[in-house]
Amino acid sequence: MIIFETIYFKVALSQYVRIGSVEWGQMGMSENNEINPEVVNEQKQKISVTSELYEWVESIVFALAFVVVIFTFLLRPVGVEGISMMDTLKNGDKVVIYNINYVPKQGDIVVLSIPNSKELKAPIIKRVVAVGGQKVRIDYDNNKVYVDGKEFVAPIKEPMAPRVGSDFYPTELTVPDDCVFVMGDNRNNSFDSRYKEIGPVKVKNILGRAVFRILPFSGFGFLQ
Repeated sequence: MIIFETIYFKVALSQYVRIGSVEWGQMGMSENNEINPEVVNEQKQKISVTSELYEWVESIVFALAFVVVIFTFLLRPVGVEGISMMDTLKNGDKVVIYNINYVPKQGDIVVLSIPNSKELKAPIIKRVVAVGGQKVRIDYDNNKVYVDGKEFVAPIKEPMAPRVGSDFYPTELTVPDDCVFVMGDNRNNSFDSRYKEIGPVKVKNILGRAVFRILPFSGFGFLQ
């Protein structure tokens, strides 16, 4: 629709300029066929203003079309709900995610859907701790998480409260292929892969990686 309207506007403008040039030639001549400079200048100014206006409209149309394409097919703005990713992300923050040819990596912040969860009706945002085939060990006594024997360092400040019992996965497990093990940075207030209701999440359920925070402006920038 935008393309057709732009073409139509170009054709209409070209006709206007062509007709205007004829009128300018006629109106620029006096009764004794002498050129009137004032009339000529006036017509030139009208044509210049019209041409400049068209260029502005064309630029705006193409800019809007570009933004629509980017946010429809490449990027997607989402809002953060809850405190499970504090202090990295806070409730109400707005981030941009992308998922074109995305392959999850350890440390990425991702937005996921949990289709079989009874409690979660909306997507969640967490950090990838491990990917398929990696071994996770959670040491609550020393407040550490290990992946393949190496400590996974996350921006947390307080000791983890133990998550053990029938509702939780064992503190040691191997992540199934095509899955990711995720946790919130605020580990004591995060409903994540430690719980059996969520567990390792299928890669196909990742909606995208959060790459950029757009709101609030005080936190504007790329996410780590």
